[in-house]
Amino acid sequence: MAASSSGYSNMLFRLKKYGSKTQRLYHIDTFNCMIRRIWTSESKNQIQSKVKTKSLPQMVGVVGLEVHAQIHSKSKLFSGSHVRFLAPPNSLVSHFDASLPGTLPVLNRRCVEAAVMTGLALNCTINRKSLFDRKHYFYADMPAGYQITQQRMPIAVNGILVYSHFEGRRRNQVLSKSVRIKQIQIEQDSGKSLHDDEQNQTLIDLNRAGVGLVELVMEPDLCCGDEAAAAIRELQLILQALGTCQANMAEGQLRVDANVSVHRPGDPLGVRTEVKNINSVRHLAKAIDYEIQRQMELLQSGGRVLNETRAFDSKSGNTVPMRDKEGLQDYRFMPEPNLPPLFVYESEASVPADTEHDQVVVIDRLRAQLPELPSMRRERLVETYGILLEHSFTLVNEDGLMNYFESVVRMTKTEPRKVIGWVIKELMGNLNLQGLKVSQSPISPHALSELINLVESGHISSSAAKQVFQEMWKVPEKTAGQIVKELDLWMINDREELWRICQGVVDRHPEEVQIIRGGNKKVLNKLMGEVQRETKGRTDPVQVRAILEDMTS
Repeated sequence: MAASSSGYSNMLFRLKKYGSKTQRLYHIDTFNCMIRRIWTSESKNQIQSKVKTKSLPQMVGVVGLEVHAQIHSKSKLFSGSHVRFLAPPNSLVSHFDASLPGTLPVLNRRCVEAAVMTGLALNCTINRKSLFDRKHYFYADMPAGYQITQQRMPIAVNGILVYSHFEGRRRNQVLSKSVRIKQIQIEQDSGKSLHDDEQNQTLIDLNRAGVGLVELVMEPDLCCGDEAAAAIRELQLILQALGTCQANMAEGQLRVDANVSVHRPGDPLGVRTEVKNINSVRHLAKAIDYEIQRQMELLQSGGRVLNETRAFDSKSGNTVPMRDKEGLQDYRFMPEPNLPPLFVYESEASVPADTEHDQVVVIDRLRAQLPELPSMRRERLVETYGILLEHSFTLVNEDGLMNYFESVVRMTKTEPRKVIGWVIKELMGNLNLQGLKVSQSPISPHALSELINLVESGHISSSAAKQVFQEMWKVPEKTAGQIVKELDLWMINDREELWRICQGVVDRHPEEVQIIRGGNKKVLNKLMGEVQRETKGRTDPVQVRAILEDMTS
């Protein structure tokens, strides 16, 4: 419209210069034709643009994840070296970890059991026979020049991870979704390269080299950062419940690679990029959403998405290129010659007679050891205590909170739905404010249950109880009863005293009383607030309301 308006004003300017009527009429007709042509052209372009927009479906993101979970084990996958976070550099390195000539791998049974338990929890098919392979690549922190992994025949295949995704304006609509697990494989971790830019050198720490990992390869069933974050959070909880991985992403115990592409529904999948080594759930969501948006904008502007490895910069919130993957990398996979096939057995009866039963991995034995998984915990909490589904997620997702809640419920006389308010609002509110874990709470389940019982028995009001809670938080050695006595917060149950206090409030607020008598009952809340302030919250709101209604009627 800006262009046509400009043309219109220029035409008017030129019309003023013509003197004769004939000339003016000719140029007015010419001007009208041009206006019609401009309008028709613009309208046609707008219509074509709208038709084009409607005919082409919007591009969508496609996300597949690869997760490396560090197996919770005292020793490494193929050596007796200990596994410990923040140990002095190169202090936990055996001859095999350093790849000295003549050293051979000895498989850690604990790592195999952890992989099988993880597969069972994710509804995988456990392969009775699996194989180890060498994957060759030459990094300074990989002394052997290859990684021992399971490329051809992994320990588990064809699983499914069911997770819950929150949607809606208040994010209180719980949708159950799933992502397929292509395979789970056992493999070694590499060492760690520490880059010193000031000295222009790279230092190698081999403490992590040879630590056992389970790699979970997911199918590209996810579409955005929120879904990926929800899936990884559920996986974290499952691994922690199993005890197979502590899944502390800050310590590198769970690392995620995200394969991201975009396409229009119905078209083939687009060229993917891989965002490597994301070490927090929040960063995972941000990295994926940024990469989807980047690829869409690139394609819409006529560009081309490169098949490359990228990293997420948490400061800028962007992904940045690391290395090109356009050329096919040849890892020269080959069978691991120093390790025989790995056999696991379905039941005790299927173990060969000449084999020691305590030296083999039996699936039934591990299945019997499976704990209550997060999804089962949520179902039980909702059914047993009648709490909301979203509250069950909070209890299960926060380490130690479910046990805390159940302990309080056992020791109180109140219904669980009231306890959940104290645990989620008061307890978690204070913990989050100070960045503490549930295990670091200064208020024990027993102390909180004592406070709740005082409210339920009518000795203190709920508002007074909140004051007591904050004092207990500051001075944990004092009991709820002691604080109530010191602050004189016992409930005022004497009706004559309550009547006297309410009468005083009514006498001091004649204008509000007139408004209430005029029909505006909402103003009664103001008088109730005044009574609460005067009594420091030591009154029963129901009793106070009844007295005030009598006085203002």
